[in-house]
Amino acid sequence: MATLILLRHGQSVWNAANKFTGWTDVELSAVGETEAAKAGEELANTQIDVVHTSGLIRAQNTADIVMQHNQVSSDVPTHRDNRLNERHYGDLQGLDKNETRAKYGDEQVHIWRRSYDVPPPGKDGESLAMCAKRTLPYLDEAIKPDLESGKTVLVAAHGNSLRSIVMKIEDLSKDEVLSLEIPTGVPRIYAYSDGVFTRV
Repeated sequence: MATLILLRHGQSVWNAANKFTGWTDVELSAVGETEAAKAGEELANTQIDVVHTSGLIRAQNTADIVMQHNQVSSDVPTHRDNRLNERHYGDLQGLDKNETRAKYGDEQVHIWRRSYDVPPPGKDGESLAMCAKRTLPYLDEAIKPDLESGKTVLVAAHGNSLRSIVMKIEDLSKDEVLSLEIPTGVPRIYAYSDGVFTRV
């Protein structure tokens, strides 16, 4: 049976600094490297056949660390694609989250962070709905064909790009996805058979 492993990257240096990161290409923190290594140990005896990551270094490094711990996989192809990137936080990128709350209010910042279809300010800002418009075609065009051929697929990406995928494969409503939290460095595993995903 095919298997899909979704993994949010380990803590980044901007996660640790409480900054909005989005498409800013920042490294893993020391904590994030440890989280990725722990995920690697958990998956050490899982035969991983193909890896998909975003175009951002924190997701790529997480996948690399996981695969360095893997005891049974070798010469695994890795595909990197910006469609798996975190959603773009527009004008909020690089700002301290607490200072942003102080300026705009808790409620407004919560709406920008957690609503389904309200983007952050700025021309590049993406809502979760806008993020899904690029992640879901990638799921259909690149990830599902690997699953259809019976492979075990590791996807190392980001909180919101993975939330959009989980919303689709678990058939969550717009309200249900608002409370969905995907922790850093914790594998989320699904069996895949006949077009159906089942959480393991």
